[in-house]
Amino acid sequence: MTETTDTLHQERILVLDFGSQYTQLIARRVRESRVYCEIHPFNEGLEAVRAFAPAGIILSGGPESVLDSDSPMVDAGIFELGVPVLGICYGMQLMTHLLGGRVEEAAEREYGRALLHVDEAMGPLSGFAPGEDTEVWMSHGDRIVQLPAGFRSIGHTDNSPYAAIGNPERDLYALQFHPEVVHTPRGAEVLEGFVRGVCGCHGQWTMGSFIELEAERIREQVGAGKVISALSGGVDSAVASVLIHRAIGDQLTCIFVNNGLLRKGEAERVQRVFREWYEIPLHYVDASDRFLDRLEGVEDPEEKRKIIGNTFIEVFEEEQAKLGGADFLAQGTLYPDVIESVSPKGGPSATIKSHHNVGGLPERMQLELVEPLRELFKDEVRELGRELGMPEEMVNRQPFPGPGLAIRCLGAVERDKLAPLREADAIVLEEVKEAGLYERIWQSFAVLLPVKSVGVMGDQRTYENAVCLRAVESTDGMTADWVQLPYELLGRIANRIINEVPGINRVVYDVSSKPPGTIEWE
Repeated sequence: MTETTDTLHQERILVLDFGSQYTQLIARRVRESRVYCEIHPFNEGLEAVRAFAPAGIILSGGPESVLDSDSPMVDAGIFELGVPVLGICYGMQLMTHLLGGRVEEAAEREYGRALLHVDEAMGPLSGFAPGEDTEVWMSHGDRIVQLPAGFRSIGHTDNSPYAAIGNPERDLYALQFHPEVVHTPRGAEVLEGFVRGVCGCHGQWTMGSFIELEAERIREQVGAGKVISALSGGVDSAVASVLIHRAIGDQLTCIFVNNGLLRKGEAERVQRVFREWYEIPLHYVDASDRFLDRLEGVEDPEEKRKIIGNTFIEVFEEEQAKLGGADFLAQGTLYPDVIESVSPKGGPSATIKSHHNVGGLPERMQLELVEPLRELFKDEVRELGRELGMPEEMVNRQPFPGPGLAIRCLGAVERDKLAPLREADAIVLEEVKEAGLYERIWQSFAVLLPVKSVGVMGDQRTYENAVCLRAVESTDGMTADWVQLPYELLGRIANRIINEVPGINRVVYDVSSKPPGTIEWE
């Protein structure tokens, strides 16, 4: 292993999650400093923390109060590991509470923008000048009234005399505000001051180094075994397959399953691209009838996802036997899939939705998972694809859900509903690309609603389906906002769908963000 690789293994930050809606943003900002970071639940045991060997630990915010008897706690031994620790919001109050300071309910809760006055340029505030003011984002109901021994104030606001504190002798620091959100304009600089300044990380974690590390990890895991890849044609599975192929060559065979829930022309495009461009062994399976038969009459979105996931596994089980057997199944699971699908190890984060890539395999199927992208966000996967030399057409593809059109066809999935949805979706993508907006939009698509409405077409009364258009902006899929598409573009899309797609006579536009909604409707 090279010296650079050794350094990369040592340079990683551990975020302990206390349930903040911003926890994922902490990891994102740390990685933007080119330092690797992982999120673990707050109740991670001390031995597990020690085994992770972090260069630094960040305690996230959370909705609870340390004054409550059942508030989430962390083993106070983490402050004795000799590892720098940064507490954020609830993490700050918890650090204070566990180290002998005093926290009380604030007379006035502080939410939103505030002006931080820098008392001392040190630790996470080392890039600021003493006496300097900077805008920060507050969200707390408790405040510190007595510091633990050895701590001093390094920043305050009008409402928080201890908005930033530090014990430089022990490399322990805490912030009452949220540096990870965009509403704290210099927040990235604050986190970098901790990660690079206090923790001493050099910032050498890049996609190039990730390829080196992950290829090595894949070779160690796989050995001489055979791998089958669950190829969907989207960015995630494509990048995962190319990375695995680079690591182990023809030990990998990609299996592309047509589940009957693909976009228009997708099956043909995927076969052409992978066989001609990547020259990776590809096994095509048309199992559309099996999937659609299983989904018949099923309306619940979670049940749809489970049926699709189980059927995928069943198909792979059969196909890997036809190919002479395999030892591993590769998937393009991403970090947001993991975060949204499971509450890790009993931690506080709520399960938002199940994901067919998350949750393991049935015991009867003796295949071990290979998930090289499991620790990456979407934009990091795109960067990885470019580093692997993949074409922009593939790298910049908008995300497409694993369950496909099943979760964009609300209610029961029926063949006669999928056809108009597929055509409407193709029109959305064609027009967005023609308008030059495709690469600026995170996702744009059509949703077929289980709603019929009265219309007039050709002087005749109609009673047909409605379609909802959805277009959102995002950087990683964790949060998203709706795109203000030009009226002319919306009108053109709606006009084409109504005129060209039989069975649809009404088009509406979704203007909700995530949160409170999700990007997909199901």
